[in-house]
Amino acid sequence: MQQYQHIRQAAYEANMQLPALGLVIFTFGNVSAADRQLGVFAIKPSGVPYAELSPEKMVIVDFDGKTVDGQLRPSSDTLTHAVLYKHWEHIGGIVHTHSTYATAWAQSQRDIPIYGTTHADHNTVDIPCAPPMSDEMIAGDYEYQTGFQIMNTLAERGLSYEEIEMILVGNHAPFTWAKTPAKAVYNSAVLESVAQMAYLTESINGNAPRLKDALIRKHFERKHGPNSYYGQ
Repeated sequence: MQQYQHIRQAAYEANMQLPALGLVIFTFGNVSAADRQLGVFAIKPSGVPYAELSPEKMVIVDFDGKTVDGQLRPSSDTLTHAVLYKHWEHIGGIVHTHSTYATAWAQSQRDIPIYGTTHADHNTVDIPCAPPMSDEMIAGDYEYQTGFQIMNTLAERGLSYEEIEMILVGNHAPFTWAKTPAKAVYNSAVLESVAQMAYLTESINGNAPRLKDALIRKHFERKHGPNSYYGQ
């Protein structure tokens, strides 16, 4: 339907960025784009290669995870997206990948330490890794529960989804989000780069120190603070 064309197009363009940026191979990822007024989001169809995608193939789903419009089945991760959209009202795009370095940290069940200024340009804390879900959650509605695992981890750590736009799910892979799908893809690329840098840092120096608080504040605030001066 024509009323969904804008989010279909946004979701298609964002999904096509994943292979272009080297964040996915085959069909290992998905992006969604939400319209808050309509109460729906567009998401990649399940198992369709990126080369075969088009805006028309994006599936429209409501915030309860029910398909509203589309000829194909939505991504198997759709319920995770739906849970996050339903509870986090200020996001408009979500990305899930299995990018190599971020996923390796997730499989290691480790937060990504803040070692350098590239990390601090985007976050002031270690990138959190949610613990693996309980057997009961896994045996239940797995993708639905993944959304709650993400939300619960941020809540338990006192972190805001509007400030921390990325997370690892233990033994699984990364999720990122933002106000727009394009920014959520940007966050996924940043996360993968920071994950690679942190891995290499520990490979070179297993006792590498955490970045100094003064540098964390300086680099984050020059981009995001009230007196930011990075960019035009």
